[in-house]
Amino acid sequence: MRTTRVTVAALLAAAALTLTACGGETAKPGSVNQISGGQSNTKAATVLDRPFTKPELVLTDTTGKPWNLREQTKGKPTLIYFGYTHCPDVCPLTMSNIAVAKKALPKADQDNLQVVFVTTDPERDTPDSLASWLKNQDPAFTGLTGDFATIQAAARSLGIGIEAAKTDANGNVVSMHGAQVIAFSPKTDEGYVLYGEGTTVDDYTKDLPKIIKGENP
Repeated sequence: MRTTRVTVAALLAAAALTLTACGGETAKPGSVNQISGGQSNTKAATVLDRPFTKPELVLTDTTGKPWNLREQTKGKPTLIYFGYTHCPDVCPLTMSNIAVAKKALPKADQDNLQVVFVTTDPERDTPDSLASWLKNQDPAFTGLTGDFATIQAAARSLGIGIEAAKTDANGNVVSMHGAQVIAFSPKTDEGYVLYGEGTTVDDYTKDLPKIIKGENP
């Protein structure tokens, strides 16, 4: 079984871990608190003994309307990822892997699964640009943008560090962020499973049927 069980405290103790700088430089260790997702060569899912509480987060969706995370995903299996559309590698790969795995689910489960992409680069990721980018991944995915400080606080409440977009030494604008996907149970609405950036399509394909039911993968 590709599963690890750990406590939130143990994960949050890894404060010196680096952030993912998609297509840019690596952030300096210790810049923000971040969890690793328990990723290793043999384990995809990290099951938490103390799940995360879903943040009270209201942002703007791709239609330009307010979108309340707790209300819109209540009682539904939900995957949340913080990233940005200008990322050339980790973000599109992560969303693509989820999109491919989702297609293997029965239609009813596909419709029930909520996949939420929250931008870490709201200055460039407008509702329109998010909609265009997600259309190439899965049109049913929800894209959210808004105030950076609000997004950062929500991410940190889930143990994910993000920093405001900056220009690197090569002149590229990069957004440094934790690359974990967090799965929330439809039974408790709590975030109880983490996936790291090395999680494959096969990993998601195997685990999503259980996530849909609120079971441990």
